[in-house]
Amino acid sequence: MAVAHPTDVDTARVAGISDSLRRRRDVRGSLFKAAMALSLVISLGILAVLLFIVITDGWTVLSTRLGSFLTGTLRPDAMDAGISQGLKGTFYLCLIVAFVAFPLGIAAAIYLEEYAPSNRLTSFIQLNIRNLAGVPSVVYGILGLAIFVNEFDLLDGKFGIGAITGGRTPLAGGLTLSALVLPVVIITSQEAIRAVPSALREAGFGVGATKWEVIKDHILPYASPGILTGTLLSLARAAGEAAPLLLVGTITGFLSNSPGWFDVTQVQDKFTAMPTLIATWVTQPEEEFKIDNASAAIVILILFVILLNSAAIILRNRFEAKRSG
Repeated sequence: MAVAHPTDVDTARVAGISDSLRRRRDVRGSLFKAAMALSLVISLGILAVLLFIVITDGWTVLSTRLGSFLTGTLRPDAMDAGISQGLKGTFYLCLIVAFVAFPLGIAAAIYLEEYAPSNRLTSFIQLNIRNLAGVPSVVYGILGLAIFVNEFDLLDGKFGIGAITGGRTPLAGGLTLSALVLPVVIITSQEAIRAVPSALREAGFGVGATKWEVIKDHILPYASPGILTGTLLSLARAAGEAAPLLLVGTITGFLSNSPGWFDVTQVQDKFTAMPTLIATWVTQPEEEFKIDNASAAIVILILFVILLNSAAIILRNRFEAKRSG
């Protein structure tokens, strides 16, 4: 009769214990996966219901007078009111954010990842950037009001950034939104740069390239899809913010139409924006303003944000394809 060797018994016992632990871990993993899938389904369901309600409420405007609604100006009569000035204001705000927040955020991310020494000061700066990314937008509105709108009396003269921005103007609003999204741009750009393989850096240094040449020719092209995605998503967030704009002085009432879309002088003129229009219309007593016009404006703003997100996806895929090729 064959006798089992003690080592065979121990191996079988360990294998049985491992199988038991694996099954237990699989059960927990399956439960976690099911919970995540349920959360996704619930989130998408809520989003679908909200979109259905908004589109249904605004369908009267979207189906009967979409053209005049897009080109019309702010009017006291809901049937004649349009959102052209809100679209124009949002366009200028996004343009200012793109020219201010994106270069500063990407440059700060490059410095923190590639040049800054690993010390307590750098860790302190990183911690504050991450904390600033979670600050409520209304706080940035107060900051913009104090720094970019107000002026300070000093020696019988007016000084401050408010003297340059012209007060409650698109320039002040754009700078406020730039401060709002700047931490997010820095963080997303840092993560994209951090994801670059270290072998790519070492290969650049190995052929005698300088640090700037490695960053310019290797790191940034490899990290560009992630950087581009983060910046455009930040721009989409800026386009939908209302609280900071209300504090820095967007017009909530009647606004005379300004000529043209590409008049540079408008950055120092009175302005309004899509989030402000929506926030103002939903407080009006007339049903045409509160439901029809506001819902139609929400749909158009959502489409604008979807276009930005789609552009981010298309450009990211294009850069990734170029990087792979």
